[in-house]
Amino acid sequence: MRPSGSEYSRVFVTRLTKVQDIFSCWDILKARVGTLPMVEKKAKSKKHKADVPERMDIRTIARAANVSIATVSRTINRVSTVNPTMAKRVWEVIGELDYFPNTQARALVSGRSKIFGLIISEITNPFFPELLQGFEDVAVENGYEILVSSTNYDTARMYQCIRRMIERKVDGVAIMTFGIEAPLLDQLAKRNVPLVFIDVGPETPGVSVLKVDYHRGIRQGVQHLAALGHRDIAFISGPLHLHSAQSRVTAFSRSLSECGIVPDPKWLIEGNHTLEGGIAAMEKLLATTPRPTAVMCSNDMTAIGVLHKLYRSGLRVPDDISVIGFDDIHIAEVTIPPLTTIQMSRFSLARSAFAALRAHVEDSAAASLQREYPIQTDLIVRESTSFPRGSTVKQKGKSSRRRP
Repeated sequence: MRPSGSEYSRVFVTRLTKVQDIFSCWDILKARVGTLPMVEKKAKSKKHKADVPERMDIRTIARAANVSIATVSRTINRVSTVNPTMAKRVWEVIGELDYFPNTQARALVSGRSKIFGLIISEITNPFFPELLQGFEDVAVENGYEILVSSTNYDTARMYQCIRRMIERKVDGVAIMTFGIEAPLLDQLAKRNVPLVFIDVGPETPGVSVLKVDYHRGIRQGVQHLAALGHRDIAFISGPLHLHSAQSRVTAFSRSLSECGIVPDPKWLIEGNHTLEGGIAAMEKLLATTPRPTAVMCSNDMTAIGVLHKLYRSGLRVPDDISVIGFDDIHIAEVTIPPLTTIQMSRFSLARSAFAALRAHVEDSAAASLQREYPIQTDLIVRESTSFPRGSTVKQKGKSSRRRP
């Protein structure tokens, strides 16, 4: 039976009502989560983007100072032809915006990195960190940075250090290792990188040498022991393949001869500039007959090892054996007893090395006039030296003093 017209109307109205309900729900939904919050969300996004600081570079400085980018670049690189008024404005903006110039970009423009390399033998020996600190202090004072590498007395590692310096395009390198393989020098020399060495260096342009006067300090040490009455004096050297170690042995032998003392070959022991080397060397000396009454060491770390071995052997310093070190590292003041030693100023080494490199970079004419920089050594008397056991002369006093 087919539905009547009234029934069709009723069904149509019912369905239409449902559609209207759907649209009504949609309107309600839009009212709650509709377009207005979306607009706010977009606005919030724009606001967040505005909070992100603009990347700062020389273009930013140029706009703020109302000068050209080239003027900013020349000002940062301290080109003397820049208008002083503009330069002052640029530096004021740099200060206000707390801007840090891109040193790599600056190096490309100026051809200079303002970085000096420093190659040391090791970082466990306090002598080298103290040298490093002095070099960095004087470099920072003069607007330079430093790049540090340690060779650990390894030739292969030395090559890596040199390669690293070349890759970073350092303006010069101070090689404070007291010894370097000659073939490795070519890696730097052929690139015209200014170099500074200790003791010896090739006779080529762009090379300076810090000449340490080992004989002065060692002679003072030997004369000090001789004046106390010592005649049986031993010496523990560094590795004899190092030029500096050979120089110290030569200075010791000459100083003995000057005092009328004949060196005994069995009391010349090769060490390795370490605590352990000092312990091992002193063990050999204790096995000799007769024993020496005093021991001079090629560096303070060796001397501290000697002090340790003597303590473990039940011997007293300086009552049984006197000990002298070399370097005057800071810890030498607080060993037991405080160590008599020969001072080689790390600050003098650092200051001279920096001065030589800077002269090569900034004033080549002046650098050519001075190739060698003298480094003085002096005896510092503390409490590890005294009269030999059995001496009838009484010691009148002990003090920390520098020999004239």
